[in-house]
This record gives sequence, structure tokens and C-alpha cells, in this order.
Amino acid sequence: MRIPAHSVCTAIRDDIVSGVFERGSRLTEEVLARRYGVSRVPVREALRTLESEGFVVTRRHAGACVAEPTEQEAADLLEIRMFLEPLGAARAAQRRTEAHLKVLRGLVRLGQERVRRGEGEDLRSLGGWFHETLAQASGSPALIALLTQLRHKIAWMYAVEQPVRPADSWAEHGALVDAVARRDAERARTLAAQHAERATSAHRLRRADRPARVRTSQHPVNIAGVRH
Repeated sequence: MRIPAHSVCTAIRDDIVSGVFERGSRLTEEVLARRYGVSRVPVREALRTLESEGFVVTRRHAGACVAEPTEQEAADLLEIRMFLEPLGAARAAQRRTEAHLKVLRGLVRLGQERVRRGEGEDLRSLGGWFHETLAQASGSPALIALLTQLRHKIAWMYAVEQPVRPADSWAEHGALVDAVARRDAERARTLAAQHAERATSAHRLRRADRPARVRTSQHPVNIAGVRH
């Protein structure tokens, strides 16, 4: 049985983002293989992918280690997001399907309902799913990959404060979905840029001893559906 390297890559990335593996710590193939219940081959492939994404660096005499991004690198991520998210929204307006719209509208309804009830625990996850779905609606594999990687890296480097007025934030989501539904690419681009700019002020650089929380980490690696 061969475990796909992308499954191992996802598991390691989640553990880096959540702080299981601290910045600067070594990542040895043997230890990772034992942790995820796989051979060293998919671990080796996963580490190469994570190095290309900027989560891992290879150091002389130490091998693979968790990267230690600088404050400037972290700041660059937010600036890059200001360009990519509006592009993704514009593409979504041009290429979205009815299935995408159904999911986006459902997430907005859930978010607004949680706000009305004062149930803020799920709002961050719902917001994450909203932006993931919006990226998927762009229909551009390259853009989806960039936005996904950007989301993971921002979660790794930043803590995000809850908006003071969450109802306003979800109203912005709703307006963005309306523009996407009308296939109004320029309106979607403008709204996404404004939303991203407002969201940037809520980001605070994480200290290395205050890791992020991720909702997707599962160990050992989920191998359901892997062919023998």
C-alpha cells in the first residue's frame, strides 16, 4: 500500500501551522514516518513540496527544518493577499457554477444566523470555508493553489482578532456573493479588495510560542480510499 505524498504533506503542514513542530525545529524523515504511520518515501516527497511552499528549509548539517519567516516576509503575505483575493473574486463572478453559489449563500446564511444568536465560536471556520469556496469558484487551479497556500501561511504567522461588528463582516460576504451571482466581476473585485483591506487590520503577528489552531489536522494520516 502506498500512501499519497499529498496526504502526508497536508498532515505535516497542519502540524507546522498549529505549532506541533516549532519554527526552526528539525524534521527528520524517520520521526515523521513513525508519526504518520507511513514509509519515508512519501515523507521525503512531502518535505520537498513544503520546502517549495516556504514552510520548510534545508540547512547544512541539519537537514530539513521548519522555516523561520521574518516580519517582512509575514507583511508581504498580507500585501499579496490584497492582490490575489480580488482577482479570485472577479474570476469567480465570471466562472462560478450554481453549486458554488448554493454553498456560498448557505455559508452567508449560517454566518448571519450565528451572529444574530450571539454564537461566535464557528464564525472563523465559516469565514474560512467561505473564502475557500470563493477561491474554488474562480475555476483557476493555479489561483486556487496560490490562495490556499497563502491562507495556510497567514494562519501560521498571524492571529486574527474577531471583528468588532461581525454583522458588518457577514453583510460584506453577502454583498460579495450577490456580485458573483450577477456575474459582475468588477463589483466583486472592488468588494473583495475592501473586505481584505478591512480584515488586514485585525491580523497580529504570532509569537513563536503561541501557535495557530487548525481544524483539519488528523493523525495518523487518513488512508481511506487508498488502493492496495
